[in-house]
Amino acid sequence: MVKCIGVLTSGGDAPGMNAAIRAVARTCLNKGIEVYGVRLGYKGLHEGKFMKFDRHSTRNIINNGGTILKSARFPEFKDPEIRKEAIEQMKKVGMEALVVIGGDGSYNGALKLTEMGVNCIGLPGTIDNDIPDTDFTIGFDTALNTIVECVDRLRDTSTSHQRCSVIEVMGHFCGDLSAYAGIACGSELTIINEQNISEDEIIENLKVEKAKGKRHAMVIISEKVLDVFALAKRIENEVGFETRAEVLGHMQRGGSPTAFDRVLASRLGDYAVELLLKDISGVAVGIKNGQLTYTPIENALSLPRESLLPLIELGARLK
Repeated sequence: MVKCIGVLTSGGDAPGMNAAIRAVARTCLNKGIEVYGVRLGYKGLHEGKFMKFDRHSTRNIINNGGTILKSARFPEFKDPEIRKEAIEQMKKVGMEALVVIGGDGSYNGALKLTEMGVNCIGLPGTIDNDIPDTDFTIGFDTALNTIVECVDRLRDTSTSHQRCSVIEVMGHFCGDLSAYAGIACGSELTIINEQNISEDEIIENLKVEKAKGKRHAMVIISEKVLDVFALAKRIENEVGFETRAEVLGHMQRGGSPTAFDRVLASRLGDYAVELLLKDISGVAVGIKNGQLTYTPIENALSLPRESLLPLIELGARLK
C-alpha cells in the first residue's frame, strides 16, 4: 500500500484548487498516509520544496481562491534529466505517488513522470474547462459566475447609455466560458473559435439587430479569436452603436470558489487518493454525468472535445 503521497498545483491557478489540496491531504491523513504539499509546482518538485501536512495545515483554505502551494513556470521539466532529479527529491522523503492538479500542460508533466515509473494521478484544475475527459474542471464554475457578474454590471451601463459592449473572456482557444456566459447573460452575439466567423459577419449581424430596434448590445468573445478593440471601432463606425471593448482578464481566475467547485474539488481529491490505494495510477480523474471517472492520462489529453455550437445556437435563438 502507498504510504506517502505528494500533491502539487501547476499552471494557471483556479478557484477550488485549495479545496482539492485539502481533500487529498485529509483523505491521506484519515487513512494514516503521510502527505506532502509541493510548493511551486514542478519547479518545487525539482528543488525539493516540500511541506509535510497535518490536519492543521489545511484549515480555513476551502473557501480561498488561488493555491496555497503556489505555481510557477518550469519549462526545464521537459528534460528527462531534470525529471530524474525531481524523482530523487521525492525519494528523499519517501514520496511514492503524486497528485497533480492543473490543466493540459500539468497533465503532460504527470504523463512524463508516469512513463518514468512514478505513480501519478491528474486532477483537472483550470478555469478554461478544456480537459475533455471531464464535464467540468475545477474553477470553471467560479470563473463563469465571475464573468456573469461582470457582464451583468456592464449591461447596466450599456443599457443606460444605449451602448454596445464587446467583452473578451478567457479560455485560451477553448470557448466554454464564452458559450456558457453568452446564454447566462443573454448576449446578442457570442463568438468562439469553433464558429470561424468573420468580422464582416459580426458587423452584419449587429446591423440587423439595430434595424430591429435594438438600442444596446452585448457581444461576448473568446480570447485569441479577434482583436476586440479593433472590432469595437468597426462596430461604432459601421453599425452606429457607441461601443466599448472590455477585457476581463485575470480577474476571472480569482475569488472564493463557488459551492459547486468546492464540492467537485473535494470529490475528485478524495477519489484520487482512493485510486492510488487501489494501485491505479497514470490516470486523470473527472466527472461525467455526475459520476466520478478516470481515464489514462494520454487519453485525457487526446480525446475529442464536444462541439459548443449547439450552445451558441441556443443563445442565438434566445437573444
